[in-house]
Amino acid sequence: MTQMSQDEIITNTKTVLQGLEALRVEHVSIMNGIAEVQKDNEKSDMLRKNIENIELGLSEAQNIEAEKHKLKTQVRRLHQENAWLRDELANTQQKFQASEQLVAQLEEEKKHLEFMASVKKYDENQEQDDACDKSRTDPVVELFPDEENEDRHNMSPTPPSQFANQTSGYEIPARLRTLHNLVIQYASQGRYEVAVPLCKQALEDLERTSGHDHPDVATMLNILALVYRDQNKYKEAANLLNDALSIRGKTLGENHPAVAATLNNLAVLYGKRGKYKDAEPLCKRALEIREKVLGKDHPDVAKQLNNLALLCQNQGKYDEVEKYYQRALDIYESKLGPDDPNVAKTKNNLAGCYLKQGRYTEAEILYKQVLTRAHEREFGAIDSKNKPIWQVAEEREEHKFDNRENTPYGEYGGWHKAAKVDSPTVTTTLKNLGALYRRQGMFEAAETLEDCAMRSKKEAYDLAKQTKLSQLLTSNEKRRSKAIKEDLDFSEEKNAKP
Repeated sequence: MTQMSQDEIITNTKTVLQGLEALRVEHVSIMNGIAEVQKDNEKSDMLRKNIENIELGLSEAQNIEAEKHKLKTQVRRLHQENAWLRDELANTQQKFQASEQLVAQLEEEKKHLEFMASVKKYDENQEQDDACDKSRTDPVVELFPDEENEDRHNMSPTPPSQFANQTSGYEIPARLRTLHNLVIQYASQGRYEVAVPLCKQALEDLERTSGHDHPDVATMLNILALVYRDQNKYKEAANLLNDALSIRGKTLGENHPAVAATLNNLAVLYGKRGKYKDAEPLCKRALEIREKVLGKDHPDVAKQLNNLALLCQNQGKYDEVEKYYQRALDIYESKLGPDDPNVAKTKNNLAGCYLKQGRYTEAEILYKQVLTRAHEREFGAIDSKNKPIWQVAEEREEHKFDNRENTPYGEYGGWHKAAKVDSPTVTTTLKNLGALYRRQGMFEAAETLEDCAMRSKKEAYDLAKQTKLSQLLTSNEKRRSKAIKEDLDFSEEKNAKP
């Protein structure tokens, strides 16, 4: 027996309805006839029951039709729910894909952070690397490595003809230079409980013997201000520097290099506090003094240009930043030569400026110039067998999908074997170019440079450790020899007595 569809059931139901309706009419007419003649009450009851059953069948048939409409409504609702679920599934799949991409990115960042953490363990015992770490945590100090000591320009090698103009009749006494070196050594070790009282005692002695308005007092105020700055006591440091600036202006003249040094230190202090707009005019005034006294192409002028460029960079003045860095770079290359560390440092800083503007190609060119020059200086001319590290990194990136084993980096180059290659600038350049490669999705190239930086730093650390141990052994041997000699001298004196 074949199963009927819903439409066939409805059609048959309507036919039955029509037949039942005719039957009902017929029974009603018969009943009416029976009622009129009042003949057979038993047949009348039977007909009445039949009529009730027929009416019940009509009611059930109507219920079937209502149920059909209800089913159609439910089917439409199910279709709508199905469509909505499909949309939700599609959205969920898109979110899942985005989550997978995010997880992959976070895994790469995690690898990079783990690498950086492994590098930091070699930083603790390297003074130069500590300076680099400070520049990363505080970008304002990044370009102030040689200007943290306000009087360092007096101790830097300059031609005698310029040195006479630079001092202008005043030179820092040797005892203050020695005291400054001692204080800086204590401060670098974190022994501020020794450095601060030492400075204050020296300052009191100078004020008692020479009076407050004396250049030596200003020098001592600068030294104490630097110690306070390292302790993050910026307000106290600023008060001392302003006092020193007033003293030097009155005693040495407004255009003295010492005034420029104090102005620069005050600008550095404001920069560390994020007051770039207040620091910029101070830095420009220091630049003006140095250009007037030393000449516009003096290396100290280039240092001041670097400082001014950084202050402008923190304010987003990239046109001025590029101009100052480029001028500083020209001075260093013309006066100190292409191999001077300041050349590479300034190129690195200029590349950082390009990165902040999204000018990745120009930044990449400068980073490669720094690494190429370092390679030529340490390993000779570049050829097919003597390639700079960045070229090795790019070749590894190009062939990363080739069927080869995961060959360690050591077989692709030897930079990490030459510890003398390591310097804060070269190491920073390796990291910066690696970060640029990573940003471009060149993870194999990035890992190559980062691995090289870590190995080079470790080699430098091991060499420094060996050198320090050798110096310690030599010092102990000298003390031992001196003690033996003193014992011999004492013995000879004793034997010589009558």
